[in-house]
Amino acid sequence: MSLKVESLALANWRSIEGLSLALDPSLTMLVGPNATGKTNTVEALALLTRGTSFRRAKAAEQVREGAEAGSAKARLAGDGRVVDVGVSVSLGEGRRFTRNGKPVSPSSVAGTLLSVLFTPDDLTLVKGSGRERRGEMDAFGSQASRAYGKVARTYQRSVEQRNRLLKEPVVDESLLAAWDESVALGGATLLSHRLSLMARMGPLWEEAYRRIAGGEELRVSYASSLGELGGAETRAQLAERMARAFAERREEELRRGHTVVGPHRDDLLLEVAGRDARSFASQGQQRSIVLAWKLAQVRFAEDVLGERPILLLDDVMSELDDHRRAAIASLVDAGIQTVITTTHTGYFDAPTLERAKVVPYG
Repeated sequence: MSLKVESLALANWRSIEGLSLALDPSLTMLVGPNATGKTNTVEALALLTRGTSFRRAKAAEQVREGAEAGSAKARLAGDGRVVDVGVSVSLGEGRRFTRNGKPVSPSSVAGTLLSVLFTPDDLTLVKGSGRERRGEMDAFGSQASRAYGKVARTYQRSVEQRNRLLKEPVVDESLLAAWDESVALGGATLLSHRLSLMARMGPLWEEAYRRIAGGEELRVSYASSLGELGGAETRAQLAERMARAFAERREEELRRGHTVVGPHRDDLLLEVAGRDARSFASQGQQRSIVLAWKLAQVRFAEDVLGERPILLLDDVMSELDDHRRAAIASLVDAGIQTVITTTHTGYFDAPTLERAKVVPYG
């Protein structure tokens, strides 16, 4: 048995003045019109399990209008354990996270209970920019492994520092050489983490897609800005390749003022029936790819990490057909704690509604 969210309490959180919610261990359905606080509730759950807001919100934006501060608290229980996680947000001090009453970093909160989040914005994952696919990969990797999250954050900071140096009117070559070494080592470490993650996630993603799409094939591969990867390269070899790429493209980087190679420029290549999904996938295929990615996250958590995540579905049922809704319903049947927001209950069959805890909003 994994941890599950037992309860959630919100105070002055966005549009919500106060909310005390006991979650069902199986399915909780938040039902009501738009702009009644359903997504705000899901955002709080995501923040308390992921350490970041999927809305990329500033702390002040999460404080209810007219208030100076707000808070979100959740009690997690299971395996004979009880864990209280919380976040306070204020106009002047930003976000402060706690775990069992003690201050912790956002990354510490992220490792407590893994969550799989599906929002309407995720449906742009296939045809959106590479940044979105990298972000999805790193967000999940950071939840699955604190080491992964630390490496990703450290690499991003080092690239930002190197970019600032490249923008200087006169660049100190010795200092740039030092940053070359640091960024190459950090980039090779992050690349190793990503390749390891996708070696496990790729087959799960492809399998889930075949199941949803009636046997149609999806191929997932990692596209590195370093070029073709052999698959057996060590971290030291990857760092050497990156350092060599910096030297070869030095003039371009100085001209453009930013780092042009590295994991922050990589992408995932998605092919359906042998064709690039970014250019040729239909809307139905795009939805199947994204849903398969979410199902693969759940499977990875169960098979590799040995835990069951909480599944957060924000207003996506209206975007899916009956076949894809059934794929989501199978997770609830399998014992995955799920929170769904919806404007009405007509998307669900009678057995699903009977076993759900339905919470009215508005």
